[in-house]
Amino acid sequence: MAQMGKLRPGKVEWLALGHTGRDKNRGPERLNYCPKSHSQLGQSWGSDPGLLAPPLQRPPCSPTLRPLQNLLLLWTLLNCGLGGSAQGPGEWTPWGSWSRCSSSCGRGLSVRSRRCFWFPGGEPCWGDSHEYRLCPLPDCPLGAIPFRDLQCALYNGHPVLGTQKTYQWVPFYGAPNQCDLNCLAEGHAFYHSFGRVLDGTPCSPGTQGLCVAGRCLSAGCDGLLGSDAREDHCGRCGGTNESCLLVQRVFRDAGAFAGYWNVTLIPEGARHIRVAHRSRNHLALIGGDGRYVLNGNWVVSPPGTYEAAGTRVVYTRAAGPEETLSAAGPTSQDLLLQEPNPGIAFEFWLPRERYGPFQAQAQAVGWSLRQQQPREVEPQAPELPAAPAPSALRTPTPTPTPDPCGRCPDTRGRAHRLLYYCRGDFVFRARVLSRLHQAQETRYEVQVQLIYKNRSPLRALEYVWALGRCPCPRLDLHREYLLAVQRLISPDGTQDRLLLPHTGYARAWSPAEDSRVRLAARHCPV
Repeated sequence: MAQMGKLRPGKVEWLALGHTGRDKNRGPERLNYCPKSHSQLGQSWGSDPGLLAPPLQRPPCSPTLRPLQNLLLLWTLLNCGLGGSAQGPGEWTPWGSWSRCSSSCGRGLSVRSRRCFWFPGGEPCWGDSHEYRLCPLPDCPLGAIPFRDLQCALYNGHPVLGTQKTYQWVPFYGAPNQCDLNCLAEGHAFYHSFGRVLDGTPCSPGTQGLCVAGRCLSAGCDGLLGSDAREDHCGRCGGTNESCLLVQRVFRDAGAFAGYWNVTLIPEGARHIRVAHRSRNHLALIGGDGRYVLNGNWVVSPPGTYEAAGTRVVYTRAAGPEETLSAAGPTSQDLLLQEPNPGIAFEFWLPRERYGPFQAQAQAVGWSLRQQQPREVEPQAPELPAAPAPSALRTPTPTPTPDPCGRCPDTRGRAHRLLYYCRGDFVFRARVLSRLHQAQETRYEVQVQLIYKNRSPLRALEYVWALGRCPCPRLDLHREYLLAVQRLISPDGTQDRLLLPHTGYARAWSPAEDSRVRLAARHCPV
């Protein structure tokens, strides 16, 4: 007979084909039904993924008696059109339609599901049976009751904790699991957990995550919760920075008089803008309308966040002589950077089609142009003077160039891997794209290939920082590594970096090392 498993949210559903035993009185069991095709199944269980699937109504096959049950099962598979081997992964039905949104305003989610069919002895389907996405909703009106507050209020006036006493409940955010319905009894010093919150409940105030099946998930740039899709530096979801260029330069022109000097034009469409310098002078920024955004007209502006050209510009000034400007972009109009001092480092990403107009505009404001480099080029060792031609009797032995950085200490071993895996905020496989030395730091640009552990979302392209100009471990360009890094946020919140600790975990990727990392995840303390 055919048996069907129940559809449970988050579980893989299955359909197994088998046979029953022989009844003493009735003789062999007659198999009169065959399962539907995948297209029929997709139509039979409705469009609402939140409902359980109704029992399959199977069309009758030609009734046939077989003395051997195995032959009967094989005949059923062939004549019902399911054929194929019982080995290998199962097959998914098409996705159902998206459900209604969990909320009418603010942030909510909708869900769709599919079912897996597989044979005994084979593997279940690969992938998820449910998919969740954010709903495009208007903002909630002022005074609207938050979703979590409504769920706690459902227990107001009802006896709990095995007594007849009743309480008024409000959300409590100090409990460990933010996707449990933890409610505080008003006027009392205790809270109670009423199980999980409903799907679509915000994890906590001010965050972007939503609770789904007891887990806090954030959406990728494709709108799917739990997705790893991230925008590249060009603003394209899942892109690889192919549609834009990195403009990067250090301004070294010294002014002949005191006053404001044009440093660079930051054109419309620029993203990931960063400017830094160290001096007693101050950076000045002019908007597209010719008005100063900060530090204009000989007046020093306080550090903070400024609105300019459709983006937020974060201006920081430390106790020392260092100043920085940063903005995510994209800019909606041109910005002009000024300062009466050389030694200003700046960079931004610009769409390829905008680079030609940018050259013409930059020349108009007096910036001497040079061709920008989409990737950082490693500095080459100085050329040695040409040696005289060797004689026929003696061939000189070339003298190897000493490594200025020396050798790194040996960090191999299971204990080392386990220590940094458990301590790390992120563990991932990445390919090294570029390397840049800045002051006493080294910055690697890496392309994230696979994530083993993360405490917050990672983008497809990330910067990984290491201390010193000769960091250990050292990463070679264009190679793939398994990295365990820590998240480092500056006290003022303006810098959010991924730091590779000194003598930390960075091993060349291999199938064997991949297996060792997966085993290390099982041994971290909870």
